[in-house]
Amino acid sequence: MNDNASAFCAFEYDEKIRQTLPYYEEFHKQILDIVKAHVKNPPVWLDIGCGTGKMAELALGQAEIEKYVFCDKSETMIKIAKQRFECENTEFVTASILELQSSIPYHVITAIQVFHYLTKEERIKAVRKCYEMLHTNGIFITFENFAPFSEAGKQLLFERWKLYQLSQGKEPAECREHIGRYGNEYFPVSITGHLEILHQCGFQNAEVIWVSNMQAGFLGIK
Repeated sequence: MNDNASAFCAFEYDEKIRQTLPYYEEFHKQILDIVKAHVKNPPVWLDIGCGTGKMAELALGQAEIEKYVFCDKSETMIKIAKQRFECENTEFVTASILELQSSIPYHVITAIQVFHYLTKEERIKAVRKCYEMLHTNGIFITFENFAPFSEAGKQLLFERWKLYQLSQGKEPAECREHIGRYGNEYFPVSITGHLEILHQCGFQNAEVIWVSNMQAGFLGIK
Protein backbone atom coordinates (compact mmCIF):
# COMPACT_ATOMS: atom_id res chain seq x y z
CA MET A 1 0.00 0.00 0.00
CA ASN A 2 1.18 3.53 -0.78
CA ASP A 3 1.87 5.49 2.40
CA ASN A 4 2.60 8.93 0.94
CA ALA A 5 1.40 11.27 -1.82
CA SER A 6 3.60 9.70 -4.48
CA ALA A 7 2.56 6.79 -6.66
CA PHE A 8 4.86 4.39 -4.80
CA CYS A 9 5.21 2.95 -1.32
CA ALA A 10 8.27 3.93 0.68
CA PHE A 11 10.13 0.64 0.34
CA GLU A 12 10.05 0.64 -3.46
CA TYR A 13 10.24 4.39 -3.94
CA ASP A 14 13.83 4.89 -5.13
CA GLU A 15 13.72 2.09 -7.69
CA LYS A 16 10.30 3.08 -9.02
CA ILE A 17 11.05 6.78 -9.26
CA ARG A 18 14.12 6.09 -11.40
CA GLN A 19 11.94 4.01 -13.71
CA THR A 20 9.45 6.86 -13.92
CA LEU A 21 11.38 10.14 -14.09
CA PRO A 22 14.03 10.67 -16.76
CA TYR A 23 17.22 12.21 -15.33
CA TYR A 24 16.02 11.82 -11.74
CA GLU A 25 19.60 11.50 -10.51
CA GLU A 26 20.42 14.77 -12.29
CA PHE A 27 17.94 16.73 -10.17
CA HIS A 28 20.07 16.20 -7.07
CA LYS A 29 23.35 16.96 -8.85
CA GLN A 30 21.96 20.24 -10.16
CA ILE A 31 20.78 21.23 -6.69
CA LEU A 32 24.10 20.49 -5.04
CA ASP A 33 26.00 22.42 -7.73
CA ILE A 34 23.83 25.48 -7.09
CA VAL A 35 24.12 25.21 -3.31
CA LYS A 36 27.91 25.01 -3.57
CA ALA A 37 27.97 28.07 -5.83
CA HIS A 38 25.59 30.16 -3.72
CA VAL A 39 26.19 29.18 -0.08
CA LYS A 40 29.68 30.00 1.15
CA ASN A 41 29.51 28.49 4.65
CA PRO A 42 28.18 25.10 5.81
CA PRO A 43 24.41 25.49 5.54
CA VAL A 44 21.45 24.58 7.68
CA TRP A 45 19.40 22.65 5.11
CA LEU A 46 15.72 21.65 5.17
CA ASP A 47 14.70 18.89 2.72
CA ILE A 48 10.90 18.83 2.34
CA GLY A 49 9.43 15.54 1.14
CA CYS A 50 12.83 13.98 1.76
CA GLY A 51 11.68 10.45 1.00
CA THR A 52 14.34 7.88 1.81
CA GLY A 53 17.09 10.51 1.69
CA LYS A 54 18.23 10.66 -1.93
CA MET A 55 19.15 14.36 -1.72
CA ALA A 56 20.89 13.82 1.61
CA GLU A 57 22.93 10.96 0.18
CA LEU A 58 24.60 13.41 -2.20
CA ALA A 59 24.63 16.49 0.05
CA LEU A 60 26.03 14.81 3.16
CA GLY A 61 28.48 12.83 1.07
CA GLN A 62 29.91 15.72 -0.96
CA ALA A 63 29.42 18.92 1.06
CA GLU A 64 30.03 20.21 4.55
CA ILE A 65 26.61 20.63 6.20
CA GLU A 66 26.03 22.35 9.56
CA LYS A 67 22.62 20.71 9.97
CA TYR A 68 20.41 18.69 7.64
CA VAL A 69 16.71 18.45 8.50
CA PHE A 70 14.74 15.61 6.90
CA CYS A 71 11.01 16.36 6.59
CA ASP A 72 8.36 14.03 5.16
CA LYS A 73 4.74 13.38 6.02
CA SER A 74 5.30 9.63 5.63
CA GLU A 75 6.39 8.01 8.89
CA THR A 76 7.86 5.12 6.91
CA MET A 77 9.98 7.41 4.75
CA ILE A 78 11.32 9.18 7.84
CA LYS A 79 12.04 5.83 9.51
CA ILE A 80 14.07 4.70 6.49
CA ALA A 81 15.91 8.03 6.25
CA LYS A 82 16.70 7.94 9.97
CA GLN A 83 18.12 4.43 9.72
CA ARG A 84 20.38 5.60 6.90
CA PHE A 85 21.50 9.03 8.11
CA GLU A 86 21.02 9.53 11.84
CA CYS A 87 24.03 11.39 13.22
CA GLU A 88 24.81 14.52 15.24
CA ASN A 89 24.10 17.00 12.42
CA THR A 90 20.82 15.47 11.20
CA GLU A 91 17.24 15.90 12.40
CA PHE A 92 14.05 14.09 11.37
CA VAL A 93 10.55 15.58 11.27
CA THR A 94 7.32 13.82 10.30
CA ALA A 95 5.06 16.54 8.88
CA SER A 96 3.81 18.01 5.64
CA ILE A 97 5.08 21.45 4.70
CA LEU A 98 1.58 22.83 5.38
CA GLU A 99 1.83 21.64 9.01
CA LEU A 100 5.53 22.21 9.61
CA GLN A 101 6.43 24.50 12.50
CA SER A 102 10.05 25.64 12.71
CA SER A 103 11.82 28.48 14.47
CA ILE A 104 15.14 27.67 12.78
CA PRO A 105 16.12 29.90 9.83
CA TYR A 106 17.50 27.87 6.94
CA HIS A 107 20.15 28.68 4.37
CA VAL A 108 18.82 26.06 1.93
CA ILE A 109 15.33 24.57 1.48
CA THR A 110 14.71 21.89 -1.13
CA ALA A 111 11.51 20.22 -2.32
CA ILE A 112 11.87 17.58 -5.03
CA GLN A 113 8.68 16.32 -6.70
CA VAL A 114 6.53 17.42 -3.75
CA PHE A 115 4.44 20.53 -4.37
CA HIS A 116 2.62 19.36 -7.51
CA TYR A 117 0.46 17.23 -5.21
CA LEU A 118 -0.95 20.42 -3.68
CA THR A 119 -3.80 22.58 -4.93
CA LYS A 120 -2.79 26.01 -6.22
CA GLU A 121 -3.80 27.63 -2.92
CA GLU A 122 -1.87 25.06 -0.90
CA ARG A 123 1.15 25.43 -3.17
CA ILE A 124 1.20 29.20 -2.62
CA LYS A 125 0.93 28.66 1.13
CA ALA A 126 3.77 26.11 1.05
CA VAL A 127 6.11 28.28 -1.04
CA ARG A 128 5.39 31.32 1.12
CA LYS A 129 6.22 29.28 4.21
CA CYS A 130 9.54 28.29 2.63
CA TYR A 131 10.27 31.94 1.92
CA GLU A 132 9.53 32.89 5.52
CA MET A 133 11.77 30.11 6.91
CA LEU A 134 14.84 31.21 4.94
CA HIS A 135 17.67 33.47 6.02
CA THR A 136 18.09 36.62 3.96
CA ASN A 137 19.93 35.48 0.82
CA GLY A 138 18.83 31.92 1.56
CA ILE A 139 17.87 29.74 -1.39
CA PHE A 140 14.79 27.65 -2.15
CA ILE A 141 15.17 25.02 -4.89
CA THR A 142 12.36 22.86 -6.20
CA PHE A 143 12.00 20.31 -8.98
CA GLU A 144 8.46 19.61 -10.19
CA ASN A 145 6.40 18.20 -13.00
CA PHE A 146 5.14 21.09 -15.10
CA ALA A 147 2.15 21.70 -17.36
CA PRO A 148 2.96 22.18 -21.07
CA PHE A 149 1.63 25.30 -22.77
CA SER A 150 -0.44 23.52 -25.44
CA GLU A 151 -2.54 20.37 -25.72
CA ALA A 152 -0.42 19.18 -28.66
CA GLY A 153 2.73 19.70 -26.60
CA LYS A 154 1.23 17.85 -23.66
CA GLN A 155 0.30 14.83 -25.78
CA LEU A 156 3.76 14.72 -27.35
CA LEU A 157 5.45 14.86 -23.97
CA PHE A 158 3.09 12.20 -22.60
CA GLU A 159 4.12 9.89 -25.44
CA ARG A 160 7.79 10.59 -24.80
CA TRP A 161 7.30 9.95 -21.10
CA LYS A 162 5.52 6.66 -21.83
CA LEU A 163 8.35 5.50 -24.11
CA TYR A 164 10.90 6.28 -21.41
CA GLN A 165 9.01 4.27 -18.81
CA LEU A 166 8.65 1.34 -21.22
CA SER A 167 12.40 1.45 -21.85
CA GLN A 168 12.94 1.11 -18.09
CA GLY A 169 10.92 -2.09 -17.86
CA LYS A 170 7.46 -0.85 -16.95
CA GLU A 171 4.40 -2.57 -18.40
CA PRO A 172 2.17 -0.54 -20.79
CA ALA A 173 -0.75 -0.56 -18.32
CA GLU A 174 1.52 0.76 -15.56
CA CYS A 175 2.69 3.59 -17.85
CA ARG A 176 -0.88 4.54 -18.74
CA GLU A 177 -1.89 4.47 -15.09
CA HIS A 178 0.94 6.76 -14.07
CA ILE A 179 0.36 9.27 -16.87
CA GLY A 180 -3.35 9.19 -16.03
CA ARG A 181 -2.55 10.70 -12.62
CA TYR A 182 -1.84 14.04 -14.35
CA GLY A 183 -4.55 16.50 -13.35
CA ASN A 184 -6.22 13.92 -11.10
CA GLU A 185 -3.73 13.04 -8.36
CA TYR A 186 -1.12 15.72 -9.03
CA PHE A 187 -1.69 19.19 -10.41
CA PRO A 188 1.12 20.71 -12.46
CA VAL A 189 1.33 24.39 -13.37
CA SER A 190 3.24 25.85 -16.30
CA ILE A 191 6.84 26.98 -16.10
CA THR A 192 5.72 30.61 -16.08
CA GLY A 193 3.17 29.71 -13.40
CA HIS A 194 5.97 28.38 -11.19
CA LEU A 195 7.90 31.64 -11.53
CA GLU A 196 4.76 33.70 -10.85
CA ILE A 197 4.15 31.78 -7.62
CA LEU A 198 7.75 32.31 -6.49
CA HIS A 199 7.41 36.06 -7.09
CA GLN A 200 3.98 36.15 -5.44
CA CYS A 201 5.42 34.51 -2.32
CA GLY A 202 8.16 37.11 -1.93
CA PHE A 203 11.09 35.88 -4.04
CA GLN A 204 12.32 38.85 -6.07
CA ASN A 205 14.98 36.59 -7.60
CA ALA A 206 13.43 33.53 -9.27
CA GLU A 207 14.92 31.46 -12.06
CA VAL A 208 14.44 28.31 -14.12
CA ILE A 209 17.53 26.18 -13.60
CA TRP A 210 16.78 22.99 -15.54
CA VAL A 211 14.15 21.60 -17.95
CA SER A 212 13.70 18.20 -19.57
CA ASN A 213 10.71 16.08 -20.55
CA MET A 214 7.90 17.20 -18.20
CA GLN A 215 10.11 18.10 -15.22
CA ALA A 216 11.76 21.41 -14.41
CA GLY A 217 13.89 22.92 -11.65
CA PHE A 218 13.34 26.37 -10.16
CA LEU A 219 15.07 28.50 -7.56
CA GLY A 220 14.20 31.51 -5.48
CA ILE A 221 16.67 33.62 -3.53
CA LYS A 222 15.36 35.57 -0.55
